[in-house]
Amino acid sequence: MKAIIVTDRAAGTAGMKLVEQPEPQAAINDVVVQVRASGFTWDELTWPPTWTDRFDHDRTPSIPGHELAGVVTALGYGTTGLSVGQRVFGLTDWYRDGTLAEYVAVEARKLAALPGDVNFTVGASLPMPGLTAWQGLFEHGRLQAGQSVLAHGAAGVVGSMVSQLAREAGAYVIGTGRAADRQKALDFGAQEFVDLENDVLEDVGQIDLVFDVFGGDIGKRSVRLVRAGGTLVSIVGPSEERPANGLAVDFVVESDRAQLREIVQRVRDGRLRTNVGNIATLDDAVASFNRTERRNGKTIIRVRP
Repeated sequence: MKAIIVTDRAAGTAGMKLVEQPEPQAAINDVVVQVRASGFTWDELTWPPTWTDRFDHDRTPSIPGHELAGVVTALGYGTTGLSVGQRVFGLTDWYRDGTLAEYVAVEARKLAALPGDVNFTVGASLPMPGLTAWQGLFEHGRLQAGQSVLAHGAAGVVGSMVSQLAREAGAYVIGTGRAADRQKALDFGAQEFVDLENDVLEDVGQIDLVFDVFGGDIGKRSVRLVRAGGTLVSIVGPSEERPANGLAVDFVVESDRAQLREIVQRVRDGRLRTNVGNIATLDDAVASFNRTERRNGKTIIRVRP
């Protein structure tokens, strides 16, 4: 099969190569999926699991990519809940070869059925941002209707999902970002927008749930915005400071079949929109990753037409 591999951590995307690799085999409770579309996260090559296994041993050459939509072609021993020929989407294990390939082996429990009226490009764009927003808001942030949410990076891949899901849940959403992101953030559901280049972040007042995707100075300042009993949710690691009278939670997203079903149903009935940016074929993916111009939104690789 064709697959993109990485071997040199220092080279970044410039070190990616399209090569021929053996097709993966399905282990116990696995399925093999013929990948139709794959999502790629811009900073994935900085993640330790891209390069090492769970025991910190080098596992290169490795295949990046963790989001997929495709068709099941084989079942491992003991696998239940999915069938050969079924359309699926989901999020793969961090420490296994990923989805920038024509085939991938995945634990069946990490996948959900992809309805026939949702195309593979949309399916591949949902798992990581959708699950991240869902888990941050509802599992870790315990969001309730009537609360306020500060969605950092509200025009971005995760932030746009945060805004939409929070708004649908009955929250009042304030988005942040660069000046150029204002209209896009509002289009994705933010009711107010804070221009982090020109506005004063602290003017938003006290917030029930702050969803941080930036860290650094913005993360530190955000701590002071959490009202008593509120929550700071972060996907960029633990904050150096913590809210005086609230919670600070940092987490790593996990695949969850029930949540994937909830997310894709919202796409089907028009309550949720994906934020897709650059789209390329597998043959053109390496060149696409290394272009100097960047497009906002999720990068999707169409592995098969």
